[in-house]
Amino acid sequence: MMAAESGSSRNTLAAYRNDLERAAESVSPLGGASAEDLSRLGAQWAALAPSTVARRAAALRRFFGFLVDDGLRKDDPSAALPRPRLERPLPRILDADEVGRIFEVAEDRAASGEPAAVRNLALLELLYGSGLRASELVGLPRRAVRTGQPFLMVTGKGAKDRLVPISSRAEAAVAKWLDLAPRETFWLFPSGKTHLSRVRLFQIVRAVAADAGIAPERVSPHVLRHAFATHLLTGGADLRVLQSLLGHADIATTQIYTHVDSARLVELVNSRHPLATRGR
Repeated sequence: MMAAESGSSRNTLAAYRNDLERAAESVSPLGGASAEDLSRLGAQWAALAPSTVARRAAALRRFFGFLVDDGLRKDDPSAALPRPRLERPLPRILDADEVGRIFEVAEDRAASGEPAAVRNLALLELLYGSGLRASELVGLPRRAVRTGQPFLMVTGKGAKDRLVPISSRAEAAVAKWLDLAPRETFWLFPSGKTHLSRVRLFQIVRAVAADAGIAPERVSPHVLRHAFATHLLTGGADLRVLQSLLGHADIATTQIYTHVDSARLVELVNSRHPLATRGR
């Protein structure tokens, strides 16, 4: 159902499968669980992080909702599952100077013409210049970037397509990569018989950040996506436009970046206001 009707990604399907299998280890058969069974299961999760509990409970709620909708059981016991209160953490971001240092390193290396370095610059340009998710970026087909076409057609979460602008910098970087890339492959960033993995992309981004003098643990493909969003918002981008660019189904997800910007403003007032350093 989740694959065919909801269009869930492979990662989402794997996560749901894992959570249901873990629950079935404690409650068997899982499909016949009572509210009391689920209450005990929730108690077993007491030592887990609230985000983990919320994810596992969400998987079970969807599972029992499916059973009811398909007439496989008459009642839904999932109300007995815990609903931990979650606070959405502020995303980690890099400032514009740090991003600039990363690109200086990547550009210097790409100037050598070495294929891997040219590819890495193209990856970084698309990450920061278009705000793509890691899975969207590595899964781009070769035909996704066309000369003179200022947009990419990206298939995101839930198999939803969206148009994403591609900067002239990114277009130029990708064009140089295509001159060197294998031509007999379907993928823009091939690796073996398929495309570059998300893990390898993660490693590439961290390695370039380390060479730029930035702590690798502060940087990831998602951090560059956060930087794309935050820097656009700081520059005056409309929140609805940003929602469309990032492919967020709910604008509440995009609104986290307004909090990031607010935190920056508070820090600015505290550090630059004439009375900030005045003794009380």
